[in-house]
Amino acid sequence: MPMKQRTLAMAADQGSGYEQYRKLTRRDEFLKTMEAIVPWAALCEVIEPHYPKAGNGRPPIGLERMLRIHFIQHWFNLADLACEEALYDSASLRRFVGIDLGREPVPDATTLLKFRKRLNDNKLGEALFAQVGQVLQSKGFKVNTGTIVDATIIGAPSSTKNADKARDAVLNWMAFYNHSRLHSSLGYLSPMQFEQRWYEAQRKKAA
Repeated sequence: MPMKQRTLAMAADQGSGYEQYRKLTRRDEFLKTMEAIVPWAALCEVIEPHYPKAGNGRPPIGLERMLRIHFIQHWFNLADLACEEALYDSASLRRFVGIDLGREPVPDATTLLKFRKRLNDNKLGEALFAQVGQVLQSKGFKVNTGTIVDATIIGAPSSTKNADKARDAVLNWMAFYNHSRLHSSLGYLSPMQFEQRWYEAQRKKAA
């Protein structure tokens, strides 16, 4: 199959010699490592039986692309709308996901929500993060999640005290519960998304 010709948008995202003084950021290095370490094909095989198939209607967005966005949300603590905007704003995130703005838009926040809900409905969300965590641990790494600029990979000690393991388990669960888990009582939103929408509603009332 012939390769697609790059658009100007993709050429700009990939540098292509236009940015003479461009320097790799911590985010670039982090995503480069995740590109190499995470077993993307194996993870997609787990999700594929539960993912929509192409039919007569609008074809679904590529599974691996949606999965990469899902992990970006987890690593950088991004709600759906924040992730959509970050992908429009960041060339490094678009390169990692494989989005060419010259050909296609970024998946919108509703699409990201539906993908996460599909994973959770099929009890895949926690299992995927656990599988990636095992891969990182086997290679001597662990991920510190944070904001859009400070997700980092740090060397994990070969032996960890039980207290540290318990702490990491609690922190991982808190991150999942607040940022990824959908709550039926909150209209299938995560607590973070529910809070953000509440504040937005209050600002609109005050306007």
